[in-house]
Amino acid sequence: MRRVESSVTQAWATRLVAATQRVLNQQDGPTVLVGHSYAGTVVSEAGVDPKVSSLVYGAARAPDAGEDFVALSAKYPTMPVRAGTEEHDGYVTLKQDAFLKYFAGDVPRDKAMTLFAVQQPIAKTRFGERTTAAAWHSKPSWYAVSSLDQTINPDLERFLAKRMGATTIELPSSHLSLVSHSKGITDLILEACGRQP
Repeated sequence: MRRVESSVTQAWATRLVAATQRVLNQQDGPTVLVGHSYAGTVVSEAGVDPKVSSLVYGAARAPDAGEDFVALSAKYPTMPVRAGTEEHDGYVTLKQDAFLKYFAGDVPRDKAMTLFAVQQPIAKTRFGERTTAAAWHSKPSWYAVSSLDQTINPDLERFLAKRMGATTIELPSSHLSLVSHSKGITDLILEACGRQP
């Protein structure tokens, strides 16, 4: 059973990176890849493409090549959002209370309710996958730490940012900094593009 889960997980990661690669193939110049949360895994893998000029991570995973990110995360206290997950048929979602309080804690309630309503289930196996590359070793990187994050431990985010040597900012934000602190995230992306915010 473990071998099947591993191949399914790897197939999922491969599809996400392949989708990113298709978009990169359509670009005709330097491209900045931006990843929030789990998408940091995709950015780390797909970012080795020669068209990618820099990487931006927002409250994101940033695994090293072959790293067991679940084991790395376990070195930090479990965040409250974990208690609000529910699993059905191998897929995980967040209960409404956990989504509003811990995932989107500083997002206006109406907006947070909309985001909760369109939440998509995530394959449980997806979180255990490993990348084969870590583009942040060779590409300039930026990282936005969400200092009030209740989903990914902010100290883990700080560790990841420091390890990659990223230009780092901290936002007093929940996990959804791209929604609640969109200007700070936009300015960070512009900086990664070489433009003044």
